[in-house]
Amino acid sequence: MSDSPTASNAAQLASRAYRLPAADEAFLLGDSMRGVRFLMEFAKADDILRAWGVASTIVVFGSARIAEDGPADHARWYAEARRFADLASREGGALVGGGQPRQNVIATGGGPGIMAAANRGAVDAGAPSIGFNISLPAEQEPNAWSTPDLTFRFHYFAMRKMHLAMRANALVVFPGGFGTLDELFEILTLRQTGKMRPVPVVLVDKGYWTDLIRFDTLLANGFISPEDLDLLQFASDGADAWRKLASFLTGASVPR
Repeated sequence: MSDSPTASNAAQLASRAYRLPAADEAFLLGDSMRGVRFLMEFAKADDILRAWGVASTIVVFGSARIAEDGPADHARWYAEARRFADLASREGGALVGGGQPRQNVIATGGGPGIMAAANRGAVDAGAPSIGFNISLPAEQEPNAWSTPDLTFRFHYFAMRKMHLAMRANALVVFPGGFGTLDELFEILTLRQTGKMRPVPVVLVDKGYWTDLIRFDTLLANGFISPEDLDLLQFASDGADAWRKLASFLTGASVPR
């Protein structure tokens, strides 16, 4: 080994081991840092939502495959999701500024379809709204209506679901497929088991939901209790959904 005082330390400076851990992408994306990445997905969104004064949300679920110019029912569901978000944003407290906490801010999964319609309805009201996007193999891009500063991207479904649930004052669920059902039953299970505080779950378009899911069959077979059916209610359209939520949020009884 050379003992020359002029020996170069370029190799040491360039080595991965010498790189600060926070600047080492390969290290951060390795298996040992999975827990840290999970924490980072929580902390980044939480910091930004706190900075915006978002105290509570209304989460809107529904199919990403519904289009404004789609078949008759699809177009109607899109319009009603947009209408609901407009009403909720105008009357629910999302427009409050000046350092006061924002209440009942519309939050969606950030993608197209019903999610875009709900974010768009908030824009109609001049209110901010949140998009909790998820990285998927068939890449999901954020819709054009969520507030840019509140448009997030998650790798972990679990952390995305946590952010969707943790500030929710209510959930409004429009017709959808596997993803919508996953999110709906996740929340119903949290409510049934007492792992989530009491919040109303409103299913829009009773005909669709009762044709799709035979809730009474679950009850008849003893798989749920009668009071479990009280965890959800139905609304005919966006205005009806907001009417029921407004009653709950103001402390009045919620009509079924």
